[in-house]
Amino acid sequence: MLIRPMEPEDIEAVAAIESQSFSMPWSQNGFMEALKMEHNIILVADEDGEILGYECTYVSFEEGELTNIAVKKEFRRSGIGQLLIRELQKSAASSGVERIVLEARESNDAAIGLYEKMGFAKLGIRKNFYEKPVENAVILSYTAEDYRC
Repeated sequence: MLIRPMEPEDIEAVAAIESQSFSMPWSQNGFMEALKMEHNIILVADEDGEILGYECTYVSFEEGELTNIAVKKEFRRSGIGQLLIRELQKSAASSGVERIVLEARESNDAAIGLYEKMGFAKLGIRKNFYEKPVENAVILSYTAEDYRC
């Protein structure tokens, strides 16, 4: 398994995973626009040329916002999400990013558990953050000084 920066030719596969994972998925154009921003950290999990997962983090100065992360349905709970987050943490630290924040659906215990395992801490709740269905978001934060991977 290779965790590497996303390339434009990965977008079709990434968008397919995104659409099977979220009720309001990003378009291929959304990923292309994110790739154009040079400071963003956008990674894919590539196994023999097949994209199994991805993450997209917008970077502004010393803070990153993990906006999207997903793994192909049949490969979930196999450690790919953990590998993507660990590589994000390493890339962020080497780029001077001091903090990564994200929101997760309040009902998504698996994702919240993974984030906590990877060093993220709960900060609070955003009421009615998600649509389709409407749901609160748990805000989580990771600080680079706590990085131990």
